[in-house]
Amino acid sequence: MSLLVVGSVAFDRIKTPFGEQDDILAGAATYFSIAASFFTEVSVVGIVGDDFTETHEAIFREREIDLTYLERVSGGKSFRWFGEYSYDFNTRTTHDTQLNVFADFKPVLAPAAAEMTHLFLGNIHPELQANVRKQSQAKIVGMDTMNFWISGTPDSLHEALKEIDLLIINDEEARQLAQEPNVIRAARKIRAMGPKRLIVKRGEYGAALFGENSYFAIPGYPQEDVVDPTGAGDTFAGGVMGYLAATNNTIEDEAALRRAMIYGSVMASFTIESFGTDRLLKLTYDEINDRFRTFKAITHFEEHLHEF
Repeated sequence: MSLLVVGSVAFDRIKTPFGEQDDILAGAATYFSIAASFFTEVSVVGIVGDDFTETHEAIFREREIDLTYLERVSGGKSFRWFGEYSYDFNTRTTHDTQLNVFADFKPVLAPAAAEMTHLFLGNIHPELQANVRKQSQAKIVGMDTMNFWISGTPDSLHEALKEIDLLIINDEEARQLAQEPNVIRAARKIRAMGPKRLIVKRGEYGAALFGENSYFAIPGYPQEDVVDPTGAGDTFAGGVMGYLAATNNTIEDEAALRRAMIYGSVMASFTIESFGTDRLLKLTYDEINDRFRTFKAITHFEEHLHEF
């Protein structure tokens, strides 16, 4: 099976209580594609400037990520972001955002890209997401969004939501989108907008999956070494969609979606151990499988029913 991601390839400057790094290769499509590449073939649709060099391209090539559809603007500069995290990593301050060539990003899918079986619409303008969805023949379409689009372009976002299978957002975004403080009720309202399934990310506290008549929740991995949480959500989505593409399951397959969530959480738990994608690029399949088994162990209990 094949997986296409549409989103940003960017450069970040990150400051945390434990250090600061600049010119980090980042962006939603970058984190997503690297995570997904451990499971399946993945192609990227994005836009970059001259600051995206052969060295950066080699990072994707080493993971056999297809950059055929990555637009390069001569004389341009890639999307750049500078953010700072507080000591507990729950508060993030944006100091600078430079859209650069990303401001003119209007993705048009090539015929081969349109035929890919799985599509993930990264965090871009909802009108672009909807337009890409119309071009695609994918059988499973996932999508991300954020507070900026929820408050700034609600009508466009609601149109985009009508045509997708899986929405992956965090709990704050879910509450804002549904205008409902309770996440359970918020999930019901969001699914009525179009998505067949909803995954709500809860940071260090895990994630929850909502279906028509089902609910599944997992804890966060008990992580001691948190260096930089940037890209964890995109990596989570890459693990989820990568697993679904690799196994060719349907969006209605509850067991497959639950396993996909675990793999997404596994990938995210590695991402936060270093700045940028450094930890992901050193990751092995043995490490992924070991952490998957750890997830299984910490969520398993023996079923001995006692009535009182």
